[in-house]
Amino acid sequence: MPDHAMPAPTDRTTDDYPLLDRRFSVFSVLVLVSAVAAAAGVSWWLPFTGGPELIWTGLLLVLGFLVVEQLSVNIDVRGGVSWTISFTEIPLAIGLFVAPFQVVLAAHLIAGVSTLLARRVQDRVLYNTGAEIFEIAVAYSVFTVVAGAVGTGDPDWFAVFVGALSAPITSTLLALVAVYVLGRRMRLGAATKLVSRTLVLGLVNASVGVVGFEVATGVDHGWPLVIALLGGLWALYLAYSGLLREQRDLEALSEVSLIVARSGRRAAARPAAGPETATAVSAEDWLGIAQRIKDQLGAARVVLRLRFDPGQPMHTVVAGEELAADMHDVEPNGARADALLRLPGSHVRHFRRADALPEVRTALMQRATQEALVVPLRSASHLLGVVEAHDKLSRWRGFGQADIRMIGTTASHLATALDNRRLLATLRHDAYHDPLTGLYNRPGFRQVATELLTTNPGSVMLRLDLEVQPAISDALGYAWSDRIVIAAGRRLRETLGQDTPLARLEGGAFAALLVDSDFEQAQLVANRLVTSLSAPYPVDRLSIEAGVVIGYSSATMADGVLFSDSTSAPSGARDAAPAGLDVDELLKRADVALRAAQSSGERTRAYVPSMGQMFLRRFQLVTQFRQSMETGQVKIHYQPKIALPSREVLGVEALVRWRHPDFGDLHPDEFVPAVEAAGLVDALTDFVLDKALIKVRMWMDRGLRIGVAVNLSVRSLANLDFPDGVAAALARHRVPPELLTLELTESGVMADPQRALPVLRALHNLGVVLAVDDFGTGYSSLAYLRQLPVDEVKIDKSFVFGMGSDLGDLAVVRSIVELGHSLGLTVVAEGVEEDVARDQLAAMGCDVAQGYLISRPLSEERLEAWLQARTAQARGLRDEMVLTLLS
Repeated sequence: MPDHAMPAPTDRTTDDYPLLDRRFSVFSVLVLVSAVAAAAGVSWWLPFTGGPELIWTGLLLVLGFLVVEQLSVNIDVRGGVSWTISFTEIPLAIGLFVAPFQVVLAAHLIAGVSTLLARRVQDRVLYNTGAEIFEIAVAYSVFTVVAGAVGTGDPDWFAVFVGALSAPITSTLLALVAVYVLGRRMRLGAATKLVSRTLVLGLVNASVGVVGFEVATGVDHGWPLVIALLGGLWALYLAYSGLLREQRDLEALSEVSLIVARSGRRAAARPAAGPETATAVSAEDWLGIAQRIKDQLGAARVVLRLRFDPGQPMHTVVAGEELAADMHDVEPNGARADALLRLPGSHVRHFRRADALPEVRTALMQRATQEALVVPLRSASHLLGVVEAHDKLSRWRGFGQADIRMIGTTASHLATALDNRRLLATLRHDAYHDPLTGLYNRPGFRQVATELLTTNPGSVMLRLDLEVQPAISDALGYAWSDRIVIAAGRRLRETLGQDTPLARLEGGAFAALLVDSDFEQAQLVANRLVTSLSAPYPVDRLSIEAGVVIGYSSATMADGVLFSDSTSAPSGARDAAPAGLDVDELLKRADVALRAAQSSGERTRAYVPSMGQMFLRRFQLVTQFRQSMETGQVKIHYQPKIALPSREVLGVEALVRWRHPDFGDLHPDEFVPAVEAAGLVDALTDFVLDKALIKVRMWMDRGLRIGVAVNLSVRSLANLDFPDGVAAALARHRVPPELLTLELTESGVMADPQRALPVLRALHNLGVVLAVDDFGTGYSSLAYLRQLPVDEVKIDKSFVFGMGSDLGDLAVVRSIVELGHSLGLTVVAEGVEEDVARDQLAAMGCDVAQGYLISRPLSEERLEAWLQARTAQARGLRDEMVLTLLS
C-alpha cells in the first residue's frame, strides 16, 4: 500500500509550500470523496452477508494488516513522492478468500489509519484513507468480475490472485496522478519502471497469500509451511530493504552535497559577496536539505541550527512538525544550550525520553518529542551548526543503527561541503578583491561594472591617481605608503557611498563607476574627491600631504559625440553607444583624461574625443617604432661641437629623428617618452649607438678623428649588462673608446644613484667619455658630481640663452665653468646661438660650444657637406696665413 507524502522542496521556494499544501488538501478530499462513492457502489453491488462469526475474522485481518504495516519497505521517488510498499496483498488475499468486502475494508482502514495516527502523520490521513478504500474496492470488483468469468461457485484462487494484485497497481497509479496534480515532473521511463517494480512485488505478495491460504487449508499441518514461507519472504524483503536503504542513503548524501554546491556556485559567483556571506546557503536550499534528511530518516521533524557568520546567532531551519518558538534561538554550547546541545566531539548522540536523565528529558519535552538524534557540524576550526532529528515515524521501535549511521555520514558530508564552500568563497573573494584595501581589484571591478553598464548605460567612469606614492615609499618605506593607500581607499568609500563600485587597480590608482550620472554630476563628485583625498593623512606623528588627479569618461559617448540624454541622441546611435563602450574602453578613456590632466597641471579632466585621437596616435607610434627603425624612417642627425677658442670640430652629438609617413617629422619629445614607457628604449639606444659608431669608423678611415656623443636613458643606467654591450659595439666597429661620449642627465643618475654608479664605473673603465647633460636644471647635486666618474659637464642651454640679458644666468654659467675645471672636467655649453655668447664663453674658459651658431642638427649627407666646407675654409685660412708670412 503506497503511503504518499508531500513532494520534497528541493526545487521550490518557500512561497510555494502553502500552495502545495492547499493543492494536496483539495486533492486528498477529492480522492476520499471518490473512494467513498466507489465503496458505496461496491457495497450495493456486493451486499453484506454473514453473522457474528465474522467478528473474529475481522479482528484477525486487522492484526494481519497491522503486522504487515510494521514490516514495510520504504521507497523514495526522485519525483518528490515517497511511499511504503508492504505485504498488504497477503492479508488482502486471505480476506478475499474468507470475508466479504465490508469486513476487509473495515479491517484495512482500522489498521492503516491507526498506523498513520500512531506515527503522527496527520497531514496524509485523508489521502491514505481514500487510497485504502480504492484498493479494497478495486480488489473486490476485479475479484468478483474474474470469479464470474471463471464461473465457479466457490472462490477461485485465480480470481483472488488477480484481485489482490490489482490493489498495489491501483495505489501506484493514484500516486502518479498525485505527482501530476502537485505539478512535479516525472519522466515516462521512471514512471513505467516504478509501476513494473510494484507489479513484481505485488505478484510475489499475492502469490504468497494465495499459496499460503491454499496450503494452510488444503494440506494437513500446512500452517508450519506457511509460516516458513512467510519467514523466508520477510527475510528476503529485509535484505532487499537493506540494499534499498544503502542506495537511498547514497542518493541522499549526493543530493545534500549537490544542493550545497549548487547554491554555493550561485552565491560565490558574485564578486560582491564576501567570504562569509557567500557561504550562506539560501533558506530555500536549507529547507530542502532538512526535508531530504527528514524523508530519509522517516523522522517527524528535522531541525538544522546553522551559523552563517562568526559571532552571529544561529539560524534555525525546521522541516516537518512545528518547533516551539522558544526553541528556535537555542545556542549550542552557549548560555542557552540545553542538555541535547552540549556537544563535545563530532559523533551522533541518541536520546530517548524513557531512559534519559532529567535534564535530557526536560530538553526532549521542550521539543515535544520522545527521542532525538543530535550531531554537530564541525570544520577543522569551529562549529558550523547542529542537526537534530526527532521521532521515528516508519517503525514503533524508533531510530536504529542504520539511522544513526545515515545522519552521522550526512552531517560529515554536509560539514565538509560547507567548509569547502567557505574556502571556495574565500578564494573567489580574494580573486575579486584587493587584499590591501578590501576594494575590488581589476577583474572584480570589470565584472560588476559590466553588469551595471548593461542596465545603466548612462554612467561615468572615474580614474584616480594618488600623487604621493614614490615619495612616501622612498622616504618612509612601502609599509607607510600602503597605509596611505588604505586611508585613501577608506576616504573614497566614505565619499562615494557603499553602493558605488570602487576598485584599487594598482599602486595608488583607483577606479569608480558612477551609475546613472553625467559629466556635470561627475565633475561635482570629482571635486569632492579632490577635497577629501588632498587633506593631510595623519600617520603616527606625521602629517603626510597628498595630491590626486582624476580623469573621467562617459559611457554614452560614441563616435566622438556625447549624448547628454537619451532624447538628444539620433535614433540608432542611442542603441549603438553603450554597446561600443565596455569597461576596459571606459577605463582607457578615463586614463587618457587623467594623463591629460597631469600634463596640463589640472586636478580633474573629462575625456573628449580629441584625447582619443592623441592616444591613438601615441599607440600607433609605439607599435610602429621598431618597424620604422628597420625600414629607415628613423634616422640619425648630428649636431657638431667645436673647441673654444680654436673653433676646431671635436665631435658631434647623435640625435634621433623620425619622419612618419602619416604624421610627418616627429620631434623626439613626442615619441621618445612613449618608446621609453613601452620598454623599447634599449632597442633605440642600440640603434643610435650602432649608427653613430659606423659613422665614426667611416671618418677614421678618411683620416678624421671626430667623436660622437649618444644620449642614455634611465633604463640603460639600471642595466648592469649595458657596459658589456657598449664594449662589444666598440670592438665590432673598431672604434677607440675615447671617441664615444655617453651623455646622461642629472635626474637620470639621481633617480637611483646606488644602482647607476656601478654601471657608470664600468663604462668609465672602458675608457668612454661620460658627460652630465643639462647640468644645473635637475637636482643640482654638486656633492654627487665629485662621486660620479664623469669626464665633462654640459651647461643647460636655458642658462646660455639668458647670459646676455640676465646677470644671474651669467653667474651660473661662470660658476659651472669654474666648478668643472676645478674638478678636472671638460665643460660644454649648449644653446650657443650668438657671437656674443660664444665670445663670453671663450673668455670664461669654457672648453666646447654647441648650438645653432655653429650648426643645426644635420642629416648624414648635409653633415658631410658641412664638414667639407669647414675643411676647405680651414685650408684656405692656412694658405692665406702662409702667403702673409712670405710677403
